[in-house]
Amino acid sequence: MHRTAEKPRQGFWGLWNISFGFFGIQIGFALQNANMSRVFQSMGASLDDLPALWVAAPLTGLLVQPVIGHMSDRTWLGRFGRRRPYFLAGAILAAFALLVMPEAPVLLFAAVMLWVLDASLNISMEPFRAFVGDMLRKDQHSAGYAVQTAFIGAGAVVGSIFPWALELAGVSNEAPAGMLPDTVRYAFWFGGVALFLSVCWTVLTTKEYSPDEMAAFDGAIAEEHGHTMRALAARSFGSCGLWIVAGLAVVVAVAQFGLEKEVYLLGGLLAAYGIASIVAILLARGGSTSNMLSHIVGDFSGMPPLMKRLALVQFFSWSALFIMWINTTPVVAQVFFGASGPGTPEFQNGASWVDVLFATYNGVAAVAALTLLPFLSSRVGKVRTHVVALLCGAAGYASFFVFGDPQMLLVSEIGIGIAWASILAMPYAILASALPQHKLGIYMGLFNVFVVVPQLLVATVMGSIMKRFFPTEPIWTMAFAAGVLVLAALAMLRVEEPA
Repeated sequence: MHRTAEKPRQGFWGLWNISFGFFGIQIGFALQNANMSRVFQSMGASLDDLPALWVAAPLTGLLVQPVIGHMSDRTWLGRFGRRRPYFLAGAILAAFALLVMPEAPVLLFAAVMLWVLDASLNISMEPFRAFVGDMLRKDQHSAGYAVQTAFIGAGAVVGSIFPWALELAGVSNEAPAGMLPDTVRYAFWFGGVALFLSVCWTVLTTKEYSPDEMAAFDGAIAEEHGHTMRALAARSFGSCGLWIVAGLAVVVAVAQFGLEKEVYLLGGLLAAYGIASIVAILLARGGSTSNMLSHIVGDFSGMPPLMKRLALVQFFSWSALFIMWINTTPVVAQVFFGASGPGTPEFQNGASWVDVLFATYNGVAAVAALTLLPFLSSRVGKVRTHVVALLCGAAGYASFFVFGDPQMLLVSEIGIGIAWASILAMPYAILASALPQHKLGIYMGLFNVFVVVPQLLVATVMGSIMKRFFPTEPIWTMAFAAGVLVLAALAMLRVEEPA
């Protein structure tokens, strides 16, 4: 029987320092989410091209997060720590991408910079999720993720509203065809500096627990690694074949039904996972127990039941969010500002108003994370709180069909902000307390697969759906967003309330 030590309780400034780096990371994400459709359309991309151009975000997350999670679990660089080296490396690369992005001479360069930016943000972001679990006692996990969510909301407010604030200050919001206005260029440069400095704050003001200290806190049994490999080696190849067949079926469906070519990527990924599983099983059977592939595949197939149920909730939740990030700019510009195309003043005004809307839902999330969510969860539990929050988000998306005045969309963003706060806090607070400390990085990375896979589906499949049924009416994407959030709420009802 293994006795575990208790981590020291963190005070206000401890919680602040642990999560402050996320403030800058989210400034970068907010600038990306609110402005990349604007960047692409300003450089000549059509509405149909947007999902394909946005595919960089989920694909890089899908590849980067499990790898970084696995590596950070096994990293120890003395005083530089376990997670902090990844914070800093990602911040340097992301800051570079933000500084270079506004000077993109052609659409292809902007798309490549989005890959660099998103990969870099994921390198920094994934270890931050595990960092909260590393540094805090289990009875402080909810508080830790609430503070992290508050910084996410605050950073997103700053990143989303900065171009609009620059316009109010007199900076030009107009630009020649193929160019970005100064409001966007200056905002990206500011974001690069802010991201780097905020991550440096967390790196310099925190000290991580050593591997010996973490083992004492966790009471972990080293034999668990061997159990994972034995379980993987005992797996049959049948499920691997099903993944490959599913991938080939998607490829055939693209040609058979005339779907967008980006859907080929989805089929390729399904087949690739099946092939990777075969290789991982063969390596495990051959006695290779230290390779990354076998560990990632083994941990993915052996996820705890609670994690699997929460993963389904995340899948639906992030489908709705990615639909919003891709389509809000064209929806608001066309439906509420009457823009006929991306080169018009109406489009620029609509895009600037989207910055305000995104700042609003993020501001609501920052407040809700520290007030509404703790109040509700203490009375009805984390599970029911998350259900209520998801339904608030669904109502916010549905209200796009009710309101005709763009000012009234601020009301819509209240519901979306409550859902956003809960999506960022409740699933992680429930999960972190149920996972072994020595695998927190890889499990958080694998959990985030269910954040990026739905984004990949939206970036590929949604384009085909809209082109076939609603080629000139992007507002219908909001109906899809509302529907999948309702599905997320229903899936959450299957999650048991943690003790």
